Amino acid sequence: MKQTKFKVICLGSATVDYFATVHEKLKSVSYGQKVLVKDLEVFTGGGGSNAAVGLARLGLKSSYLGKLGDDGAGETILSEFKQEGVEVIPVKPFSDAPTAISFILKSEQERDRIIYAYKGAADELRFTDFDKRRLTADWLYLGTLMGEAFKTAEKIVKTCRRKKIKILFNPSTYLAGKGKKFLQKILENTEILILNKEEAQLLCSRKEEISLLLPELKRLIIKNGAVVITNGPLAVAASDGKKIYWQKPPQVRVLHTAGAGDAFNAGFLAGYIYTGRIDKALKLGVINAGEVVQHYGAKNNLMHLDKARRYFK
Repeated sequence: MKQTKFKVICLGSATVDYFATVHEKLKSVSYGQKVLVKDLEVFTGGGGSNAAVGLARLGLKSSYLGKLGDDGAGETILSEFKQEGVEVIPVKPFSDAPTAISFILKSEQERDRIIYAYKGAADELRFTDFDKRRLTADWLYLGTLMGEAFKTAEKIVKTCRRKKIKILFNPSTYLAGKGKKFLQKILENTEILILNKEEAQLLCSRKEEISLLLPELKRLIIKNGAVVITNGPLAVAASDGKKIYWQKPPQVRVLHTAGAGDAFNAGFLAGYIYTGRIDKALKLGVINAGEVVQHYGAKNNLMHLDKARRYFK
């Protein structure tokens, strides 16, 4: 697959995810009860990792920046990056903490899931751990990082803006709940802000409808930027300050939603880079997410460029 000249650095977590399927409804499990696992599957995940692979499959030059442990999980992630054509920005030293791992418990009888997330090495990235000359790209995709890594992310954002690298920011519920002031250094340099409805309400500290949240969020980012708010199976909305765009997601059989947000983000950014149009970007985003939710694993059905081209027209 031929890649474009455009390059995106993806800063965020990379994990190994264990999907355990049980027969019982999760809410019916009692404390102390032993539950048999009917099926166990292992995939890679993490916001930064998912975005990096998603963008690479869509024909962009994609790089990953994040910290891994010196362990089998880290080797699995690095091997996948190599296979997918994702460049890895060297980070030294390896963390003494293990690579981030998530355990996802799901039931055969319901869509709900419980996720136990161990951040491990992902939150230990320091600004001195990598060569800043490697921060050369058209875009920085910033996922959620916590602890020391969040402080590092603030410094990376400052460096990227100085180098005229555009920034897409996708905060988690945890970061959105910290409020505008906590995220100000990142938000004021953000070109594209993508959140779900709950995160948008947390960041604005009020439970309003999407159309009322968009103008407030738009004022937090750079003048010519765009805000996108997803809403599960309902229509996605975006605003550039002049117009509100809406896009309904495709009607598909949902098997699992892990990685759907990352797939949307990768599709939206790729669509925006290729076309410069928010409406086209929204369409590619929801289509990419719709492909992923029909399968287990956050990366298993991410679109490739050949299939995505039809949505650029």
